[in-house]
Amino acid sequence: MISISIVEDHENYRKSLAKAIETHEQFNIIGVYPSAEEAINELVNNPPDIAILDIKMKDISGIELIEQVRAQIPDTQFLMCTSFQNDENVFNALKAGASGYIVKGSTALEIQNAILELYDGGSPMSPYIARKVISMHHKQPAPSNFGLSQRELEVLSLLSKGLLYKEISDQLDISPNTVKNHCKNIYKRLHVQNKVEALNKFNSF
Repeated sequence: MISISIVEDHENYRKSLAKAIETHEQFNIIGVYPSAEEAINELVNNPPDIAILDIKMKDISGIELIEQVRAQIPDTQFLMCTSFQNDENVFNALKAGASGYIVKGSTALEIQNAILELYDGGSPMSPYIARKVISMHHKQPAPSNFGLSQRELEVLSLLSKGLLYKEISDQLDISPNTVKNHCKNIYKRLHVQNKVEALNKFNSF
């Protein structure tokens, strides 16, 4: 069974969310809270596998809730609720430690699938938010990126998505030969021999 807690201040949505979850035989709701204030101690004392949190709540937001309890319940994963997929708060919630989100208005099946995906190690989120997360990861000062240029970081990011040289050249509007040269420079600066070693070293940094 996957244990789940819900923190949602909108009563109607809180009830519909609980109803959608209760119908799945693998889910067990162990707590339902109308505010972050009421949930903080309960989450710590009885941590669920997954906590579903509304992002925007009165007084303490779902983002602030994560920041307050995350260190105390490291095995709990946080799934955010939002009304908009491209809301900046979704991105901020992921930065705070959430692993995915569901959109208010999702069907029961979509909610259930998001929970299962999260529990199985996935991160349910839109491509828009995924791109922002990747962008945040690569927008670091050059010294901490092994001296790679912004263009080299872009090439490395696209390589990590499985794109071929020709596909990268088309996306960045440069020649395939230029892509190859960038890769050579990347391998040299990372002190590696190939793409796999480069990605492993960069992602582990």
